[in-house]
Amino acid sequence: MSLPLKFDFTVNKETQTVHVTREFAANLDLVWDAWTKPEILDQWWAPKPYKNVTKSMDFKPGGTWLYYMESPEGNIHWCKNDYITIDSKNSYSGLDAFCNEKGEASDSMPRTLWTNTFTENAQTTTVSIVAKYETLADLEMVIKMGFKEGFTMALGNLEEVLKKLS
Repeated sequence: MSLPLKFDFTVNKETQTVHVTREFAANLDLVWDAWTKPEILDQWWAPKPYKNVTKSMDFKPGGTWLYYMESPEGNIHWCKNDYITIDSKNSYSGLDAFCNEKGEASDSMPRTLWTNTFTENAQTTTVSIVAKYETLADLEMVIKMGFKEGFTMALGNLEEVLKKLS
């Protein structure tokens, strides 16, 4: 019998951050690819029943991932992630935003500074995520919009995708 995989979601209002730790039953190479290759990202990033579609991805410091999430009714929500740092198979950071299809960030929605760190263990890989917001109001807005529920669902999607690809 295998032990349950680690999952932790913590909001720190003092530092305007969300800390997520999620363990996956897959090797580092596969988990890294799942976060950095659009053909795998599109399979899990959007919480169901939404689907994710990458328009473009340039995974390098200074590059951008431009994508949208589409609802079952056909409503489209554009987003982007501007990559800042990349340390292959160890970590990367990026500033994400809601945007239009040209990648122009919305002024009315907060941006999130993501830092994702990957650690390979004996049988699993752990992804540690810090999502930082400029203000407490920004953090509270994103939480109220359902960030915890949506991201938890997306990480569950990732677990399913990894099982299929392993």
